[in-house]
Amino acid sequence: MEIYSPQTEALNRAFSALADPTRRAIIARLAAGEATVSQLMEPFELSQPTISKHLKVLKEAGLIEQGRDAQRRPRKLVFVGLKEIADWIDPFRAQWERRLNNLDNYLTTTKAKGK
Repeated sequence: MEIYSPQTEALNRAFSALADPTRRAIIARLAAGEATVSQLMEPFELSQPTISKHLKVLKEAGLIEQGRDAQRRPRKLVFVGLKEIADWIDPFRAQWERRLNNLDNYLTTTKAKGK
């Protein structure tokens, strides 16, 4: 994998955006469906401009987009952006699953020999 490429820059922006717990909570909320800024503000003790700044970071990272529904401007997830993150993480997950399966097999074999 190249150190600097458009793909790695997109991943850098996405991981940077997800480093903040408020933005992760916003992503989790949007996983349930689109929401307006007012709806996204509800669980936080943050002002509208602060939430808007978080939304801007998420949008620039390609993780959310703003729709238009009459007077409303609902935000929704961009699943392509999340899939790119998942695709990058997947080989690491697969490696750890193999390692844990090997450990489980070793422990099962060791326990069986001890009986």
